[in-house]
Amino acid sequence: MQSADTIIGANLDPGERLLWSGQPRGGIRLRGQDAFLIPFSILWGGFAIFWEYTASTFAAKGHGPATTIFPLFGLPFVAVGLYMIFGRFIVDSQARARTFYGITNGRIIIVSGFFSPQTKSLQLRTLTDVSLTQRSDGSGTITFGATFPMGRFFPGGSWPGAGRYAAPSFDLIDRAKEVYDVIRSAQKAASADS
Repeated sequence: MQSADTIIGANLDPGERLLWSGQPRGGIRLRGQDAFLIPFSILWGGFAIFWEYTASTFAAKGHGPATTIFPLFGLPFVAVGLYMIFGRFIVDSQARARTFYGITNGRIIIVSGFFSPQTKSLQLRTLTDVSLTQRSDGSGTITFGATFPMGRFFPGGSWPGAGRYAAPSFDLIDRAKEVYDVIRSAQKAASADS
């Protein structure tokens, strides 16, 4: 596996200096919205599995087209329920493992992508909103730009397609305040140079 320095370094322009690079914390992580999503996913998944079990039991006893349709109808709901119960944690973990962050003397770089890498660049001179959310252990998230309400509810890659609503961010990084200070210093230097 390549390091953040290597991945971000490959995206640097001539004369651009890398000030910091890193990755989000790995593994399965619980977030604030899980206080709602975990009970909802268990309710959804439990009902879908109950429906599928009942429909399959009914189909085993009966004959006709309805006995085939009812069990098939429930399968997508079971799949969504299983994804919500545990699949989204795996997808989120894998997406974070493929995400790399960088701060240069001129921009913020985020390289991410589940299947193929996508690079997002934010110019420090034009960057207006930079917010820090820090945890007691020093880790945190730095968000760039205004946040859309649904983006906070489904951060990162936890739900397919939700990333389009999320503001660009350095999600779940260690020593978040130190990284935030590097960004602020780089912004001041970039503004002074222009």
